[in-house]
Amino acid sequence: MVERKPLLDWLSHGILIVGVLVVALPIWIAFVGSTHTLDAIIASPMPIWPGAELWANYGQVLTSGGTGGTRAPVLRMLGVSFVIASLIAVGKIILALISAFALVYFRFRFKQMVFWLIFITLMLPVEVRISPTYQIVSNLGMLNSYAGLTLPLLASATATFLFRQFFMTIPDELAEASRMDGASPMRFFWDVLLPLSKTNIAALFVIMFIYGWNQYLWPLLVSTEEKYYPIVIGIKQMISAESQVEWPLVMATAMLALIPPVLVVIGMQRWFVKGLVDAEK
Repeated sequence: MVERKPLLDWLSHGILIVGVLVVALPIWIAFVGSTHTLDAIIASPMPIWPGAELWANYGQVLTSGGTGGTRAPVLRMLGVSFVIASLIAVGKIILALISAFALVYFRFRFKQMVFWLIFITLMLPVEVRISPTYQIVSNLGMLNSYAGLTLPLLASATATFLFRQFFMTIPDELAEASRMDGASPMRFFWDVLLPLSKTNIAALFVIMFIYGWNQYLWPLLVSTEEKYYPIVIGIKQMISAESQVEWPLVMATAMLALIPPVLVVIGMQRWFVKGLVDAEK
């Protein structure tokens, strides 16, 4: 039995409150800045409460874009980021599920070596192999396309490893029972493994969606047309040294860029936490 100590409770809650304030303060400053004019932002001291330009600033970036190196509407860039993040998350999960299924339930030569080769790719992120990957994508004519933005990022050793570890915890009796009932391997995968993996899939989807949403370097290389700019590149292009930066519009864009990943995390929070707990077991 664990004895509850009021002093320890106060201390832990105080640490949590300080942590929340540290995280929330920059977000609050960005939101306040997005509701004022540029003159109010650069004045000293900077306002700490929202202003009267909220609808004007957000309406301008959503429909007309900002200033600097891009004039693309933020609404379109949000759509591009959503498509990229969704394709990356779904593609990574599908490939990881199939790979883990083969590694656990099929017997073939050098199976262990194949697993370790997949695992070693954790030490080779896109940034390390970016030059040959770009050359391949360019030779295949996939620049300025969703295929070029997503296909090189679909393989995930982390997701494969997590699904493999989860599949290894499933009793062998389930596979034997399915085989005795005449179920094919894919029927066993579809009717047994997938329902059991729902929480893990949800947890990985949240992680991979945020990973795809925050991509900057790879889209910067393979997209030269504004219609393929994700929101992260859009924010960077708005901060141009050649002209005066409209910081209220930049902050409004940054606040809008937070909304989709936050909604994904909130909407799948219960599955996300349960998936992480189940994965640790």
